[in-house]
Amino acid sequence: MAQIHPTALVDPAAELGNDVSIGAYTMVGPHVRIGDGTVVGPHCVIEGHTTIGRENRIFQFASVGADPQDKKYKGEPTKLIIGDRNTIREFTTFNTGTVQDKGQTQIGDDNWIMAYVHVAHDCVIGNDNTIANSVQFAGHVTVGHHTLIGGMSGIHQFVRVGDYAMLGFQTRLSQDLPPFVMAAGNPGEVQNVHQEGPRRHGYSAERLSMLKQMYKLLYRKGLTLDAAKAEIEGLRGQTPEADVDIDNMLTFLAEASRGIVR
Repeated sequence: MAQIHPTALVDPAAELGNDVSIGAYTMVGPHVRIGDGTVVGPHCVIEGHTTIGRENRIFQFASVGADPQDKKYKGEPTKLIIGDRNTIREFTTFNTGTVQDKGQTQIGDDNWIMAYVHVAHDCVIGNDNTIANSVQFAGHVTVGHHTLIGGMSGIHQFVRVGDYAMLGFQTRLSQDLPPFVMAAGNPGEVQNVHQEGPRRHGYSAERLSMLKQMYKLLYRKGLTLDAAKAEIEGLRGQTPEADVDIDNMLTFLAEASRGIVR
């Protein structure tokens, strides 16, 4: 059974899984569903059409599922969906989506989201990302998997961040950041290939070397973007285990409607 503090206000229509814990003075709205084993701290507000998965930990003073900060929003029943095993720290704010986009904001599994992070409407955050304090995601941002996003960074609307990318402290990102690339600065500028994250996830030396080759073709050879993509395509088959990374990079570049950081 759920453990609900006597001072918490949980709407009878809310759906709480087994072993859910709701802290003191927390409010849970009628359209909220919370999965087994999730712990919600004191003084949180969880509202809107919000679905939260299993074994998350939500710290005190979080605002989860509030209306989007969009003047076009007219009260439509848009959604926020949060996966499993996320750590969501103090004063974070996650908004629901808008009908102008997909109608939902989505956060995946196993993310480490630090204090004061804002995830605006229609964002899609993947899995196993580390998002440091006070990062601000504008609407419609897409983040892949296994990224590192430095504190107090700001990401512009519709920008995409690729898998294993890394943003330095206080970066302003207004164009797409490809997979396996490090950027920093205001405005954000490319710094280097990001190999430490892939290394920690078991990439071999040969696969890491292929990441470096892709980076050099994209940023260090003076090639046009089209020429760089053709050269990256030509790397296929040299290290078969890295072909999935080549596919990842080429797919990302093909969909970069805002252009990429170069």
